Amino acid sequence: MVIQPIVEGDGEMQAVPVLLRRLQDVAGQYGFDVARPIKRNRSDFGTEQSVRRFVRLALGTPDCAGILIIFDSDDDPACTIGPNVQTWAQAEAGQIPCQAVAAKREYEAWFISAVEALRGVRGIAATAVSHPTPEMPRNAKGALQQCMVSGRFYSPTVDQAALTARMDLPEAHRRCRSFKKMVKAFGVLAAGAGNPIQNWPPVGW
Repeated sequence: MVIQPIVEGDGEMQAVPVLLRRLQDVAGQYGFDVARPIKRNRSDFGTEQSVRRFVRLALGTPDCAGILIIFDSDDDPACTIGPNVQTWAQAEAGQIPCQAVAAKREYEAWFISAVEALRGVRGIAATAVSHPTPEMPRNAKGALQQCMVSGRFYSPTVDQAALTARMDLPEAHRRCRSFKKMVKAFGVLAAGAGNPIQNWPPVGW
């Protein structure tokens, strides 16, 4: 059984499998594998025709048991674009579960929600402090850049996976509604792959 991610950025190509495997570790659930993500352009998430097209591509993955679509909402309301994409994707996928997660504004909002856990990682300064409203900044990447030591510049392709490996999952879950959606989506896809998780999300999150 395989979960097939679909992402929009080069950084997410490396980071999303790391995130899913961390959630597998938390859940103690290893009954499915994570496929190499399929990369699409941000504009591809805006129309039903393009969403259906890339879902058909994902369905060609051998042993595909579920599809995770994850992208930045940018200036679109995450509460609207995420459900729209999920509706279109599920209509195309039929019996294969699909979950669409629109990171509110940007994926990096999850990092700045609990940046203290990232101090000393990939140039994050020892004095970095979490953003008071992490899903509000339009430029979460820029807010993350401000947490870095002088002379160090954030690069999603270089840094995103490493920061994902160290991010504080419970704190991101508490502070970011879109990350709560991500965690819920993982549980739905695990169950769809024949691996239901008891007490998910974990107690204390």
